[in-house]
Amino acid sequence: MENKHLQQGEYDQFRSFLEQQCGIVLGDNKLYLVKSRLAPLMVRFKVESLSELVSKTLSPHERQLRAAVVDAMTTNETLWFRDQYPFDLLQSKLFPEHKELRRPLKIWSAASSSGQEPYSIAMSVAEFQAKQPGVLKMGAQIIGTDISNTMLDMCKHGEYDALALARGLSAERRKKFFKDTGNGMAQVTDPIKKLTSFRHLNLLDSYALMGKFDIIFCRNVLIYFSPEVKAKIIAQFAQALNPKGYLFLGASESMSGLSTEFDMVRCNPGIIYQKK
Repeated sequence: MENKHLQQGEYDQFRSFLEQQCGIVLGDNKLYLVKSRLAPLMVRFKVESLSELVSKTLSPHERQLRAAVVDAMTTNETLWFRDQYPFDLLQSKLFPEHKELRRPLKIWSAASSSGQEPYSIAMSVAEFQAKQPGVLKMGAQIIGTDISNTMLDMCKHGEYDALALARGLSAERRKKFFKDTGNGMAQVTDPIKKLTSFRHLNLLDSYALMGKFDIIFCRNVLIYFSPEVKAKIIAQFAQALNPKGYLFLGASESMSGLSTEFDMVRCNPGIIYQKK
């Protein structure tokens, strides 16, 4: 099948579509990313060129194709216990701060991708409870959301291949929190699964139905949005957090100039943001 370059005008139209649908801002030099992400859809939707695929995507009547394109463009690589310090902070600082809580601790992983982050949080809860039985008596509720239904299906199933399991997961944790399912695959154990639930959410939409949270993870996501969209999302996170609740951003992300609703808390290592 022909996989010709998009014309600049077509690429610009596609960029506008993507930003409108999910807030992601593609740079001028990201045509290679569009090609690599959308090429498999040419076969699936039986189109002859990227140009034709993009043209069809821009039609409001092509709902299935539009959903598949957004799905392909928003799927991100991830790993277990990414950056490590957020998970250390959960156990050393944040969980102990909530030890008197008379309800489950509510945590939201706001772009859960294929599930590694919410399941890493769940493992951190299990490890903390094993070390300090009787603390966090009511346990935790971890909600993972994503815009990609393909990723959400992976999250709910909780089964990973050898390559995914090798990325950031220690042998000890694999043994403790996974059961082998054959062919090098392993699935998250039931006690870890029971701490988590997953649902579809576009971060551009309202979070009102999500309820209130004590801790929100939204790491390495805001880098894809314009400053205006970043500010809107952070304002909505502030609304979704309980007083004194915490927000984790990615290591390279900053709230500078985007919000006055949070205090920056310097930890060693890392930074978290606490709602005023």
